[in-house]
Amino acid sequence: MIRTLKDSFVECNGRERAEKLLDDGTFKELLGPFDGIESPHLELQGIVPQSDDGVIIAKGTLNSQRVVVISIEGNFQGGGIGEVSGAKIAGALEMALKDCVAGIKTIPVLMFDTGGVRLQEANYGLLSIAEIGAAIVALRRHVPVIAVIPGKIGAFGGMSITAGLCSAIIMTREGRLGLNGPEVIEQEVGIREFDSKDRQLIWGTIGGNQRTATGLADILIEDYTEAVKEAVASIINGEVTLKVKTEQVERYQAFLNLINPLQRLSPEKVQDLWSCSERKIENKAEVVSENEKSAGRGQVWFDLLRDDAVEIGDIPSVRVADSMVGNTKVRYIAVVPDAQSRFPRARKGEVGLQEGWSIAKHIRKAIAADQDGEKRAIVAIVDVPSQAYGYHEELLGIHQACAAAVDAYATARLAGHPVVSFIPGNAISGAFLSHGLQANRLIALRDPGVNVHVMSKQSAARITQRSLEELETATKKVPAMAYDIESFEKLGALFSLVDRVEASAPERKDRDIIYKEIGQAIEDVRLDGSRDLSGRLTSSIAQSGGRAAAILVREKLFEQW
Repeated sequence: MIRTLKDSFVECNGRERAEKLLDDGTFKELLGPFDGIESPHLELQGIVPQSDDGVIIAKGTLNSQRVVVISIEGNFQGGGIGEVSGAKIAGALEMALKDCVAGIKTIPVLMFDTGGVRLQEANYGLLSIAEIGAAIVALRRHVPVIAVIPGKIGAFGGMSITAGLCSAIIMTREGRLGLNGPEVIEQEVGIREFDSKDRQLIWGTIGGNQRTATGLADILIEDYTEAVKEAVASIINGEVTLKVKTEQVERYQAFLNLINPLQRLSPEKVQDLWSCSERKIENKAEVVSENEKSAGRGQVWFDLLRDDAVEIGDIPSVRVADSMVGNTKVRYIAVVPDAQSRFPRARKGEVGLQEGWSIAKHIRKAIAADQDGEKRAIVAIVDVPSQAYGYHEELLGIHQACAAAVDAYATARLAGHPVVSFIPGNAISGAFLSHGLQANRLIALRDPGVNVHVMSKQSAARITQRSLEELETATKKVPAMAYDIESFEKLGALFSLVDRVEASAPERKDRDIIYKEIGQAIEDVRLDGSRDLSGRLTSSIAQSGGRAAAILVREKLFEQW
């Protein structure tokens, strides 16, 4: 028998992947290189921009079905997502959503080859990924949203959360899917936790075979073009039963209940436990933890705002209570440190495996309870240092736990619940994406202890190959790279930046100021009537330059669509 050599899909660049997926002669690129829309932030840092900013948007057909392909070029800035590239992805998904609402079925296919947020544009990337996630959750109501992770880089950082939101994930064995890259884990918690040079460890933890075997990806394919096309077509044609992973809260919580994080698990053991978990789903009664409470800002403000309302959380690190702001019902949710957490890497207030699924559980319970009545407001109290970094976190799918929280907040917003984020402390990286950044309105305190960013300074310096001094210099040229809340305000996403409030040790007078701010934000959501994140692009600061490139990209996409 003669074996024929098949063409590698992994080895194709981003544009070739888009062209090969579509039916012959149907490829139509939008905002291509000749449109000349480049990142306005790279040249200021001595980096040569690229005229398509590393994202290819193409309309066409696959087996005569209308699709839009969004393909990330990993060879440019590691496939990092900045303002322009993020706006191209979000804008294309938003246009596909408009088509679907109008009865024109347009199926998005996302080709991932990305390390996540482009650190040179840090907070622009965070905002963009939040908007991408919001569009995916809205689109899934109409059509399947398909993720393909061929190989080379894979899908990391906030874009792994994006992949976790998709209806289905297709991977090759060469593909990788994880929230924290091996180098970042090594930087944050040491080589004994994760050796970034151990290829067998990396692929055994986050590679395509392991992800498919543990339910974090849906279809494992060989590396050739026809296999990709067949897999995508099988999803479009309804040949694959889709179980949206972010909605399977009980299944994933049952899975985590089988885990002993104090013993280093092998990939094979995790596969066995995943198979067992389907038979182990239990509905446990919610209990209020008696563990010692954190003294951090998140806990302090949670206790102050809930007043005497009873806590209904199920784990010590996710505090939940129902209360009132004026005449409005409110569910407060805060992520706080838990020194006794089962998962050691999530003991300092990080959003980890348990935290992501617990947030999702309590939001979805509120949605179900309010389905036929008044939609209570959901208020996220945000003081999170980062997502949890660790071997077990990656092996067990922390990106999917974070995606579950993102999906729940977005679903609440789409169902008509006003979602407000109150930021009295840190709002960092995937933790902020998971807990807070899907809100209709963002409120922050003007305080040196309030910071927004995508990564710790040490890790950001290592990944961008800069010294800490060089990193600080760059933040003066590009506000999106800075950590302080005043710089974040310049991007136009805040509803309000509140002065004269004691952030660390607030009193009742401080609480009353924040009650008023939350009440105004809720009223503004209801008056506005929109249930998406478009308000971040229409604010006066965004319009006057804070999101100029993102606005321009969407305008051009609309013209060419």
